[in-house]
Amino acid sequence: MAAFWTESDFDDHELVELVHDRASGLTAIIALHSTHLGPGAGGTRFWHYADPAGAMRDALRLSRGMSYKNAMAGLPMGGGKAVILAGPDKAKTPEMLAAFADAVERLGGRYITAEDVGINEMDMAAVARRTPYVSGLPSTDSAAAGGNPGPFTAKGVFLGIKAAVAHKLGTDSMAGVHVAVQGTGSVGGGAARLLAAEGARLTLADVDAGRAAALAGELGADTVAADVVMDVVCDVFSPNALGAVIDDAGISRLRAPIVAGGANNQLARPEHGPRLAERGILYAPDYVINGGGIIAVALEYFARRDGHHCDIAEVHAKVAEVPLRLKAIWQEADATGRSPDQVADAMAQRLIGR
Repeated sequence: MAAFWTESDFDDHELVELVHDRASGLTAIIALHSTHLGPGAGGTRFWHYADPAGAMRDALRLSRGMSYKNAMAGLPMGGGKAVILAGPDKAKTPEMLAAFADAVERLGGRYITAEDVGINEMDMAAVARRTPYVSGLPSTDSAAAGGNPGPFTAKGVFLGIKAAVAHKLGTDSMAGVHVAVQGTGSVGGGAARLLAAEGARLTLADVDAGRAAALAGELGADTVAADVVMDVVCDVFSPNALGAVIDDAGISRLRAPIVAGGANNQLARPEHGPRLAERGILYAPDYVINGGGIIAVALEYFARRDGHHCDIAEVHAKVAEVPLRLKAIWQEADATGRSPDQVADAMAQRLIGR
């Protein structure tokens, strides 16, 4: 892990910090990719990695993705990410969270953290007791933004899927459109509920088969095993679990003309975006379609910093801009022959001055 600067994903990060606190057992990585537009913002992931190099890779790729995501969402924030390396038992203690909070505090506002995989809003509330550089905090005001940003991510994914269907299939209606949803947690499950409400036909899959079955029963959807969902013949494949599912094998298995979902870093390598385009598959760049959550986190953070609450209607209005950005990307891709991921990367790099 010491030679992280040789990783292709290092990409001139401004700061990569390894945090170790012997007393609490905390080992974490905080990565700041860019603060060109503002403080680096991105959630904290709590995960057990069989190989610590995987944690570094995640931190680097996810923080770079946050630079692009925040820029494309029009937010005055740069890109950052933290990864807490969990043990095999995934035990999380108050002492570990306190040590992590102190590490965030030492950065003096260069990094703003929030929830991610394995971290919930109560964990963030614990972190916030030791540093103000936190968002995604619980709120008792139903008209104010706060708490789990997953529903806003789900809303953006839903709107992005609708935009992709209109662009690729030429219809504004989701009635009868078949969407295969990989991952039925906060984001995938939330998007599935919104799609079902508009008449979409759903096939659900999750590594937690019981969770997928419960949601299928609620929505009248079908289920398949998590390892075969990419083989489903459908109109939209929506990846909403962990990343890198669009690789050589995955692309060859796809039986959908559209890939649009909320997972981060869906493309295993840069060449996989053009490979999708070569197959005639429309791709919604992940850091654009899944920007709803960071929009909520950012607006909440700035409102709290300035001493007022953020109206939830303001967040919904900003999330509604997600499909507009996707349409601009697809139109430029159609006009230039570049793949949507290449177009989006170039747009984001211009915005962050790279």
